Formats: sequence, C-alpha cells, structure tokens
Amino acid sequence: MILGMLAIAALTASSQTKKQLFDFGWQFTHNGKTIGVDLPHDWDIYEGPHSGKGATGTGGGWFEAGKGEYRKTFATPKGELVKLHFEGVYQKAEVFINGKKVGQHHYGYTPFTIDATTQLYNDKRENEIIVKVDNSEQPNCRWYSGSGIYRHVWLETMPALHIAENGVFVTTPEVTASKAKVQVEVTVQNESDKPQQGIVEVEGQEKEVSLKAGESKVVTFTYTINNPQLWSPESPKLYETCAKLSSQYTNTDSKLSTKFGVRTFSFDAEQGFVLNGKKVLINGACVHHDDGVLGAMAFDDAEIRKVRQMKKAGFNLIRTSHNPTTRAFLDACDSLGMLVIDEAFDGWRTQKNPYDYSTVIDSCFRQDIHAMVLRDRNHPSVISWSIGNEVIERKDIRVVYTARQMKQAIHEYDKTRPVTEALCAWDRDWEIYDPHAEVLDVVGYNYMIFKHASDHERDPKRVIWQTESYPRDAFRNWAVVNDYPYVVGDIVWTGLDYLGESGIGRNYYQGEREGESWIEGGQPEWHGAPCGDVDITGWRKPISHYREMLWKDAYEGEFPAKLFLAVKEPNGYHGDIKTTMWSVWPTWQSWTWPGWEGKPIEVEVYTKAPEVKLYLNDKLVGTKKVDRSTEYKAVFTLPYEPGCLRAEAGALSTLSLYTAGKPARLRLTPDHTVMTADGQSLTYVSIDVVDKNGIPCPDAAIDCEAIVKGQGRLLSFASADLKDTEPYTSPRVKTWKGRALLVVRSTQKKGSINITIKSSLPAASLTLKSK
Repeated sequence: MILGMLAIAALTASSQTKKQLFDFGWQFTHNGKTIGVDLPHDWDIYEGPHSGKGATGTGGGWFEAGKGEYRKTFATPKGELVKLHFEGVYQKAEVFINGKKVGQHHYGYTPFTIDATTQLYNDKRENEIIVKVDNSEQPNCRWYSGSGIYRHVWLETMPALHIAENGVFVTTPEVTASKAKVQVEVTVQNESDKPQQGIVEVEGQEKEVSLKAGESKVVTFTYTINNPQLWSPESPKLYETCAKLSSQYTNTDSKLSTKFGVRTFSFDAEQGFVLNGKKVLINGACVHHDDGVLGAMAFDDAEIRKVRQMKKAGFNLIRTSHNPTTRAFLDACDSLGMLVIDEAFDGWRTQKNPYDYSTVIDSCFRQDIHAMVLRDRNHPSVISWSIGNEVIERKDIRVVYTARQMKQAIHEYDKTRPVTEALCAWDRDWEIYDPHAEVLDVVGYNYMIFKHASDHERDPKRVIWQTESYPRDAFRNWAVVNDYPYVVGDIVWTGLDYLGESGIGRNYYQGEREGESWIEGGQPEWHGAPCGDVDITGWRKPISHYREMLWKDAYEGEFPAKLFLAVKEPNGYHGDIKTTMWSVWPTWQSWTWPGWEGKPIEVEVYTKAPEVKLYLNDKLVGTKKVDRSTEYKAVFTLPYEPGCLRAEAGALSTLSLYTAGKPARLRLTPDHTVMTADGQSLTYVSIDVVDKNGIPCPDAAIDCEAIVKGQGRLLSFASADLKDTEPYTSPRVKTWKGRALLVVRSTQKKGSINITIKSSLPAASLTLKSK
C-alpha cells in the first residue's frame, strides 16, 4: 500500500525578502526585427503555422521556432542578494547581465533561478539583462512547444540569511477525524561568507539555528489541527501556515506563507484508490502545456480556465503530459479540486526526435526532477510523480536502472507520493516490461488496458491506471475501472484539443489526404490535434458530455437526470467520412441539416435514467430503455425533418434542439466583464453566429474582424479549426461551426475596454471594465 500526505499552493514574501513580477517592458529581437513585448511571450503563436513547411514539422504543428533574444533594463534593487526566477523558457536559455553570462538552462519545462547579485551596478546606472533563446534545432518535441519566455519571470531580493527557495515542506503524517498532525520542514540558507544565527518561527514555536558560511539547514516543527476539514475534489479545503526567520545580528526579518491541504490517500490492488477513507474512481484527462489559442503563453487566467474546463467536463484528474506544468495551474487544481499526475519527461535516452531530451538526459534529469518536486511537492492536488512516457528503450535492461535513478531523485525530496510511468508496447513483447514495472508504485498503461486480467494473474499486487486511452473507448474503459479495483482509473488522450501532433484525432472525407498523423510527410493541412473532449475555444464536444455522464454515480433516482442530446453527421452529408485511431464519429449538438430532408439520420441520447422518449415536432418518435447493456445510450434512427427535436428522461429531464434559420447576428458572451488592471488579466469572449431567434447556426462560416479599444488589447482571435493558418493573434478570423473566440488582455491602467466585431452581419459590441 502506498500512502500519500499533503501539500502547498502559493508563496508570498514580505519584509526584506521581496518578489516582484518582471514581465513588462522587454525588447524582443527575432529574424532581425525588434519589437516591444510583455511576458508571457511565445513568438511562434504570433507568426502562425507554415503548413507543410515549418521547421517543427508535423509533430510541432509546422511552426518555425528558431532563435530569439529578449532585452530589458532595470535599476539595481535594494537587497543583499538579487535573483531572477524564470518559470519557463523554451528552450536552451542563456542569461547575461551587463554583458556577462550568469547562467543557462536547457529544459524548456522546468523553472530555474539566476543569481545576479555580483553582476549588478552599485551606482545609478541601469542594468541590462539579455536572455537568448535557442529553439532552432528541430524537431525537438513531439507536440507544440512554443518558443520564448512563455512563463512568468520574477525579480527577487533577499538577505544573505533567508528561507531557501521552495524551502518550506508541509506534510500531515497522521490524520484522523478529530485531529491532523502537521509537520513543517523549513530550509534556512546562509549565502554569506560568514557564520550566521537566526530564529525560525512556525505557528508560535521558535527554534534557533546556526549556520556556517554557505551552509543550509532544515528546521522541523509539528503542530496539530483539531477537527480538520479534509481536501478532496468535492471539498478542496486549504489551510495556511507561516514560517518566519529573524536575526538580531543581521536585521533579517522575513516570512514565507504556505497554503496546504490535509488529506490521506492510498493505492492498493484490492481496494483501489482510496482518498480520505473513500474509494474514488479516477476519470482523468491528459492535458498538454499549451493554452490553445494562446499557444504556450502561460497566463494565470488561462491556466485557471483550463482547469475549470476539465472540472466542468467531469474529470477529477489531470495528467500533465508530458512535462511539468506551471505553479498557477497547480494552484488552480488545489483550489478548484482536481487530482494531478505531475509528469517530468516524455522520452529518455533513445530519441523520439533528433534534438529531444535524449541529448541532455544524463547531465540534466536530476536537476530537472528536483526542480519539479521541490516546487510542486506540497500541492495537495498532486497524488503521483511520473518519470516518463512510452520510452523507446524498453527492451534494454538499462531502462530499469534509469527508472531507479529517477525514482531515487524524487525520493531525495519527497517520499509521500507514488512514482508512476506510462508504458506502451508496439509489438507483442509486453511482459518484457515486468522488471521495469516493478520499480513503479503504480503502473501506467498506454492503450494496453486489455492486458489487465492476464497481468493481474501474473502479478496480483500490481496497481494499474490507464494513462492514455482512445476517446472512442469511453464505455469500455469506464467498465474496466468500475469492475476491477486494481485498475484505479482511465485517463483519456486528451481532455483538450491541442497544437502540434498535427491531425491526431481527425476525421476526413474521401479524397482528402489519407492516413494517420505520423505517415511520411505528416498532415500538412493540419497544425493541431482534434482528439480532445473539448476544443481549443472551450466548446465541449458530445463525447465530453457522454464521458461525464458515465462517470457520475449511478442514477439512483437522480432528479433531474443528466441528459444530453446529439446527432451523428450522416455519412455523405459533407462527404464519405473516414475515421482515425483517436477520432470519434463526427457528432454535433445540432438539428440543422439542410438538404437531408427525408433521409435517415441517427440521434443519440446519453443518460443513466432508465428510459428515454424522443419527440420530433411534438410527435413521439419512440421510447427506449437505457442501462449498462445499452452503454447508457438510447439510439434512434429517423428521417430528418426540420423543427424541434426533444428528448425526455422523466418529466423534468428534457433537452431540445432546434433547426436554425439564416445567420442574423453575432452573439458575444464574455466569461467575465470586470478585469484587473495589472496587464495580466484575461477575458474570453465567445462569439456565436445565431439566427433571428437566437438559435446557433452550426455551419456558419463568417469572416470577422475584432477591434479592441481602451484599456485592453487583443491577445487572440481564433476558431477551433485546426486547419486555419491565420495567426492566432490576428484581428481576423472566419467562424468555424458557427463559433469563434476572442481573448482580451488588460493593460496596467484602469478604464473601459470597448470591443467591436465586424462582419457581413450587423456589428456586435461589448464593453468591459478594468479596475
């Protein structure tokens, strides 16, 4: 049995330790052109894909990548030590201060910190920082990476005697209903050339600490929370503790506040996954790091929105495939209630791409694992560390040694969580993984769940989760997890459509380029993967609603029942439909099929209610029983007739679809109307083409132009069409399936933001406030 404890969420600093956002006022040079930019910044998303030609290839979405340089000037801040913390730069970053190189970092997905103290001017001269980014060696990633300083940068000042970066570790080694024992480990660091003394305080307890020059020490405290409220996806309760460090000799007086959650969990082949004493079935989603229409730019609001989308879609776990995510993403998982598998790498020593992590693994993997674990180890949402994905060298016995090394690197800083890895076979030699699987606490199966019974017979103590699965297998995978406790969850590929891996999950029509995404030459018409339950604009596909319904508790008289109504695109309506491995049949929430009158069309109703009735224009089409034997679907075939299609599962559980008329106007729906005037706040505005009655027009392709004035600026204007090559940051887009999405970024000034969308339809306007 593997026991897990708890976590951290956010850090704040005061007194002599200060941290300020360093995102604004950069000069960026690329291909001989210099412009002003604010971070986060991804130059690829501004330039757009170059179908069939971009250097990143089909895997990277046909973007150009290349080299870029960021410059900024700043005054020397007060503080004994001055450091720059980079949350993520893709990739091969070199940092220069006043002409001298002060650090470098290769891996694009882990944070790093540069000590700038000795290179800063001690007079009134402005300092210059240069960050050189080299993403020119291509291909180096199997999906869209983006290019540039795509995550936040922070300027930090601190005394020489201070609490170390990520230097507070909170666990709860004992938890009962009446009390929780909280253990706080505080790492104090002396970066001076003299011995130092200080006093560390946590929850009213004080302990003295003495350090030699250059020494670090861990000071441990324990205290009790009475009648603790336990953290879970349903009730994500967070607590906060504060570590203080003071010294009367050096005037050190700083504190670090840490949010954390109290919970217990275990993985067991007989009981499954148990959280706070209750068995939980894991309904998970793989999610890449990109934020859809924003590319790799990791704004906090975008990261929070991504978690909210997955929560709304019914998922209770996210696998950060295949790299560490951002602090903001994990903070959102903590506060919103989302379990996480925190993944370090894709491949290891045998390359998947010519310039991937295999080129630096031996020199970098330990520091990159440490960076991930130290930053993320206290988040209550994180229930497992993952060390890899589908490593190629599975038949080389040295792979077992590598897995042990990586697990050891994790255990140097956290032993409270199980270590996993996603395994996959490309031939019949699956059992060859057994020595490798023995290293893991929970074994990840990519598309190999059909092996669960024979593997359980061979190794009855093995705990399994399917770390990737095909979207179309939703029912089968739910049934396996529901029936076999040693299979603790299913994690679909993917929760969201994403950029790169061009064409994975696509459907196509007869006459279009055939084959999967990895065929020779790739899929040059595509720059993204439409295999997600949710598209890049945030629209939930019918498969998302079906999956959510499956994983909800049994019907048990739920009133009203979860109900969803969808229509399968008739084969031949737009052409002869061809599917691919990660696709589902094109299915839409639409009863608008002009030209198909009188021809058969298939309707699906998803529910766990025992019976469904379907009506067309108030006439009963039929009644069908629904249960596990029907895969909780009621399927009707009927001649298409315009009007109103209505499904009923009990008197209060009804859902209707209406035939749309001609496009009449654009409907603008913001996710919120009040922004923060901090230059980082985002508002997402959904644009829907509707008829005169407000019914969405599902096939409307309308050319639109967005105009944003006032204290906001256009960040992205896009549709979910992953074949559209217009840059995502362009003010022009053509609606796809009657929809588009506008993203507005606030400035640092308060005021109004006026949005106008122009098209062949009447102009649509919206006003936001920035405070």
